[in-house]
Formats: sequence, structure tokens, C-alpha cells
Amino acid sequence: MAKVYEFLANGFEEIEGLAPVDILRRGGIDIKTVSVTGSEFVETSHGITIKADMLFEDADLSDADMLLLPGGMPGSTNLCEHEGVRRAVAEQNAKGKRIGAICAAPMVLGSLGILKGKKATCSPGFEKYLTGAEYTAELFTVDGNIITGEGPAATLPYAYEILSFFIESNKVEELKEKMQFKHLIEENEIPF
Repeated sequence: MAKVYEFLANGFEEIEGLAPVDILRRGGIDIKTVSVTGSEFVETSHGITIKADMLFEDADLSDADMLLLPGGMPGSTNLCEHEGVRRAVAEQNAKGKRIGAICAAPMVLGSLGILKGKKATCSPGFEKYLTGAEYTAELFTVDGNIITGEGPAATLPYAYEILSFFIESNKVEELKEKMQFKHLIEENEIPF
């Protein structure tokens, strides 16, 4: 079974942090939330306190198939300033393993030089932090081992794409159907 870890810092965007966890768990993926605050409790960008699965200090990331970074402010800045997160993301990339970042969080990847020569997206206005990347302005962009997402509205398509890395496409489609995502997309003729 795939192992995914998502880093949570104070000020993360709720939907960008929790929707991927929800979708991946529904898809049978072992995903753990990892607090980088020094406490198991993390406050979101809109003042909601959630309890993470584990502390960064207790996480063994050596078996990570993927690392996720939700956006939001100041959550993305807090992730970018956390040396342990920076080290973990750099090591994950050096191994060629998957990394996902959405909204403002691709700034972490840009600051590490991970996006040089890659296509990437982010929340409009944060493209200046995608050092060396070709900004796509898409809802989500996959380039090699990196997936980036635009922002809150892109979270569901971004999360389903991440799930597709680990399970068969027909199972992803079944989950989209069960969660009424396909109905939303088809009724509004949105091309996904």
C-alpha cells in the first residue's frame, strides 16, 4: 500500500489540506497528516483547529511514496521556513519520488530549485516564487514526479489526480461517481 504524508503548518488552507486526505483515504491510500508546529494541534487559515496524526519529530518519512504540501497563508510560508520540511522535500525529490503542492505551497518547491525546467501552477500572484518553472495557470499540472495545484477550487481534481498515481483509473472514476464529482463536472460540461 502506498504511503503518503501531508505536512500541516499553522495557517494552511482547510480544503487544500483536508480534501486530499479524505479522497486518498476513501481510495484506500495510507495518508498521514504531519504537524510541523511542535504540537499535534494545527490551526488553519480560517481559525479551525485540527489534530494531526503525528508530529514531524516522530515521523519516519523514509517509506514515503509521496509528500504533500497544502497551501494557504501563512501556512505556505511556515512550511517554507521549516528546515525539516525543506530537507524532507529535497530528499524526496532527489529519490525521484512524488511531491504535491497546491496554491501558495509550490513556493517551497521553487525555493529549493525543484521546479527548474518544469511546468507548474499555483495560486495566481504566487508564480513569481516558481523559480525556473514554466507557469501553466492550469487547475493542476503534472511534470515528472511533481504535481502542483492552483488553489481551493482545484483541490478536488488535484486530489483525484494524485489518487490516480496509486490506484487503477476505473477505481478513481468509481470514487468520483460516489462523491458526485462526475455529476458536477458533466452537468456543467467541465472538461476533466
